[in-house]
Amino acid sequence: MNKKWITIIIVVVAIFLVYNFFTGRYNNMVTKEEAVNTEWSNVETQYQRRSDLIPNLVNTVKGFANQEKEVLVGVTEARSKASSINLDASNLTAENMQQFQAAQGQLNSALSRLLVTVEKYPELKSNQNFLELQAQLEGTENRIAVSRKRYNETTQEYNTYIRTFPNSMIAGWGGFERKPLFEAEEGAEKAPEVQF
Repeated sequence: MNKKWITIIIVVVAIFLVYNFFTGRYNNMVTKEEAVNTEWSNVETQYQRRSDLIPNLVNTVKGFANQEKEVLVGVTEARSKASSINLDASNLTAENMQQFQAAQGQLNSALSRLLVTVEKYPELKSNQNFLELQAQLEGTENRIAVSRKRYNETTQEYNTYIRTFPNSMIAGWGGFERKPLFEAEEGAEKAPEVQF
């Protein structure tokens, strides 16, 4: 009778330990995946903040530089395209991330052209509204960089966790997949040429 109870206790304890092992790791994966999703939402929030600033910036410049219509239209179109690409945290794939980054890159390029155009208008550069919007835009670009960095750090931790053994078995069983990272744009490794 004693051996029977000892065997039952050992089996129950073994089942309990195995259950805790798997559920603990599974729950860690859920927690880490949610952290990635939260960081992605933070990235999107900063891009949305930038997108919201752009119409005010364009309207301010428009009042001073009507002849720069092509640049203003380019910024507006790039903003529209960047805003149209909605990348949900549950749909983060490398391909979708590349499309998102390409649209954001086009918007960055259009904004750069707009800010270069502004150099031609000293009265605009001293306009308080423009200076305030420019400062907010610069701050937003910094926030975007910080959010992207945090997203990459959180995603790297998550990806590493789900790819290590024995977590990789549980990840496969639970449907956890690698999340893409933000990567530098093609050609970013080359320093821009400045000519005077």
